[in-house]
Amino acid sequence: MSILKSGKKVALCSDHAGYELKSIIEGYLMSQDIEYEDFGTDSTQSCDYPDYAHPCAAAIEAGRCYPGIAMCGSGNGIAMTLNKHQGIRAALCWTVELASLARQHNDANVLVLPARFIEPATALAIVDAFLSTPFEGGRHEARVAKIPVSR
Repeated sequence: MSILKSGKKVALCSDHAGYELKSIIEGYLMSQDIEYEDFGTDSTQSCDYPDYAHPCAAAIEAGRCYPGIAMCGSGNGIAMTLNKHQGIRAALCWTVELASLARQHNDANVLVLPARFIEPATALAIVDAFLSTPFEGGRHEARVAKIPVSR
């Protein structure tokens, strides 16, 4: 079973540094008949990743999209921003194994890619692994349940 849920679009976002990789991923999703919603940016012109990460995270938290794929130059800034949202578990992944483990053990709902540090072919393999790997549940469920901050 894949992470893709019937009727939900994959949420995509990036800053300027991730724009070209986001475009490649959009093409890949289209070729796989996977619907997505693009939260921006729409060019390589310098911009601020929180302007795109927050609406992307909000759409996932609201249940409109699931899962998400986000990218910026290093992946760090956009991951930090996404993870400020209580319902988001964004995982920065630069290998297929990390993406699989993020899904299996952490039930990650947003894949974050470091656009300036991975090749497009590697990124697509990581996307494939993330979208096709199920959450194992079991002993991991209690740990994942402890991630959100209680108020």
